[in-house]
Amino acid sequence: MGKLFGTDGVRGEANRYPMNAEVAFAIGQAVVYLLKKEYHRTRIVIGKDTRISGYMLEGALESGIASMGGNPYLLGVLPTPGIAFIAQSMRADAGIVISASHNPYQDNGIKIFSGSGFKLSDEQEETIQDLMRGNKLNSLVPPVKDMGQAFRLEDVHGRYIVFLKNTFPRDLSMEGMKVVIDAANGATYKIAPDTFWELGADIEVIHNTPNGININDRCGSQHTQDLRKRVVESGAEIGLAFDGDGDRLIAVDEKGQEITGDQILLICAKTLKEQNKLKNNLLVTTVMSNLGLRVACKKYGFKYHTSQVGDRHVLEDMVRLDSVVGGEESGHMIFLDHHTTGDGIVTALQLIAAMVRSGKRLSELAQMMDVYPQKLINVDVKNKPIISTVPQVMEIIGKIEKELGDEGRVLVRYSGTQNMCRVMVEGPSDDITEKYCQEIADVVKNILG
Repeated sequence: MGKLFGTDGVRGEANRYPMNAEVAFAIGQAVVYLLKKEYHRTRIVIGKDTRISGYMLEGALESGIASMGGNPYLLGVLPTPGIAFIAQSMRADAGIVISASHNPYQDNGIKIFSGSGFKLSDEQEETIQDLMRGNKLNSLVPPVKDMGQAFRLEDVHGRYIVFLKNTFPRDLSMEGMKVVIDAANGATYKIAPDTFWELGADIEVIHNTPNGININDRCGSQHTQDLRKRVVESGAEIGLAFDGDGDRLIAVDEKGQEITGDQILLICAKTLKEQNKLKNNLLVTTVMSNLGLRVACKKYGFKYHTSQVGDRHVLEDMVRLDSVVGGEESGHMIFLDHHTTGDGIVTALQLIAAMVRSGKRLSELAQMMDVYPQKLINVDVKNKPIISTVPQVMEIIGKIEKELGDEGRVLVRYSGTQNMCRVMVEGPSDDITEKYCQEIADVVKNILG
């Protein structure tokens, strides 16, 4: 068995190793054994997005948990951050999410939260994988009388909506604000519309009819073309695009322009600073963030820390440095005053609060940051050798970094969840940036593709 856990849990094509029923069953068993308590039966909540394969994986996890003596609590379709919230609020021992986030429906994944709402540590994930090796779990199962039983929780949507609404300041109102929501045919398809409607917004929803195979299909945070068009046509003040599991947000302004995660982070951080709520005067983001964000942070007088890519690394640095806001350019944002993990709906509520508090349109707030020209090319690769050990790739990177000098930067890294190499270049103009990015991508494709 190779390494199962990547940067965001276990992920792969559904009904194929490692995303098959056998592995899910073993993960369920191993999580119970890892978290076993002497004084009560281990309780684990399970939620999923709208992928058709979620039913199969849910059943396998449920069976594995019960076979090892735990009690699984089934939440049904719920955003990833909602599952973390329910696990924490009901004092469960863990929460398991069945989702592949923004990936197409063919993929699925399993990620695990502790009872405190934070993702499991690398060491805990390694322990789970070690338990799964060599059929160790077969010798650890309890007698029949000590097996667990499953329960289905019916009130989770209402509980999560109350939590979400409480993150929006009580002294502000959305009354009369026109909001278009793209639910990506995913886990937010009920929760998001209900939340914004209950807060008084005039809502319109698109891509909210999941059928098991249309999640993220030309919609949501990865594909905002329909949302941009609808925002302009309807005269909305903002468009909100979520991904399949609801932990990321990409916004669209009233002119139909996409607002990046970096711009949202800056807007929200500046608003917190103005309220003296930006703890330690610090924003945490990643190496993928645009150069313009660093410049803007300096301009507005707060510090900037760069983490490795991945919301886990952002969160670790936020906790270590005692910061309350951080995130990724891709739309994962964490507001630690409100939640322990990235939450697209919480992020949308903080962004709208910043708009209402400032009295400015989103297009005007977005101008706080100059976005440097950036080009990202994803290259499919057959394997993932350490980049620094591939001479041809290092040679082209060095050449282009020298030509860019202080006017740009190059970042080449592998996806943590797919067989893909991400080539990113920032530069002084669109033409130069695209040219350099394509040169590197061509070399990567020739050597590793």
